[in-house]
Amino acid sequence: MTEELLKVQHLKTSFRIKDDYYAAVDDVTLTLNKNEVLAIVGESGCGKSALAFSIMGLHTKAKIEGNILYKDQDLANMSLAKLNKLRGKDLGMIFQDPLTALNPLMEVGEQIGEVLMLHNKNMSKTKRVEKVIELLNKVGIPRAAHTFSQFPHELSGGMRQRVVIAMAIANDPEVLVADEPTTALDATIQSQILDLIKELKDGSQAGIILITHDLGVVAEMADRVAVMYAGQIVEIADVHTLFDHPLHPYTRSLLNSIPNAEREGEKLHVIQGIVPALQKLPRKGCRFSARIPWIDASEHEENPELHEVAPGHFVRCTCYKNFHFPDESKEAAHHGIS
Repeated sequence: MTEELLKVQHLKTSFRIKDDYYAAVDDVTLTLNKNEVLAIVGESGCGKSALAFSIMGLHTKAKIEGNILYKDQDLANMSLAKLNKLRGKDLGMIFQDPLTALNPLMEVGEQIGEVLMLHNKNMSKTKRVEKVIELLNKVGIPRAAHTFSQFPHELSGGMRQRVVIAMAIANDPEVLVADEPTTALDATIQSQILDLIKELKDGSQAGIILITHDLGVVAEMADRVAVMYAGQIVEIADVHTLFDHPLHPYTRSLLNSIPNAEREGEKLHVIQGIVPALQKLPRKGCRFSARIPWIDASEHEENPELHEVAPGHFVRCTCYKNFHFPDESKEAAHHGIS
């Protein structure tokens, strides 16, 4: 039986542009379970990081509506003092860019130690130093005692990311939000960082929200996947179902854009257009419709909702029933889809 750790309900995060507020995260509902990696995937600009920052309460000028429930406590409507008691202890975050996440004027050991000190007032300085070195060893940093007294600019990108992970896990959080933790890293280091995150999940039974645009990372890491487009979740399913039986046109388009050895010589599929700017997002109808113009307007819902098409598999809008790629027949595209 799965144990719910975090429940996001009808979350709406809006930013002010001139005189109006525009929702970058629009009516998002999802759950994170214990010992689970929930991947949130989508193009740049679809609202993934805005969702991550909303969960952690890191937006300073956004309007947040809805609920983010952690152990019956609503993070979205909590005082900053209460939230600060949870952040860094029960809730951890791995940031996308470690160079901007770390203080350039502090030794890395001191920065990790600060996280421990804030939530463990009675821990002695000696114990704190021991714990920091233990954490640096845990995240695979060689010569941990030497690295303790180094500054962020003296470390490589992969090493800095490991320091950020050490900070995030210092107090054994139950919920870990990883915002594109491998974006700027080469393939070898990326693999090592992902292995490290896996080990952390298995060791602590934590729930991990993994924000990424890399479907290869999703296939390797995730238990469940939420596909996000233009501020909305358009499909949620377990990872095997999503890759074997994707339904939403956006999910299918993303998967069809991945190079495939079996289709050698064929042109790669390119999704038409781009994610619209925040103030130009269509707020009615299917938000993906403009990028699949060959699908008739009558195939889309006027107010698309998430439909449970199979246990645990949700898809937004009915357009999935009639979607096909321009170069394939409708009949071939819909074989087996109801």
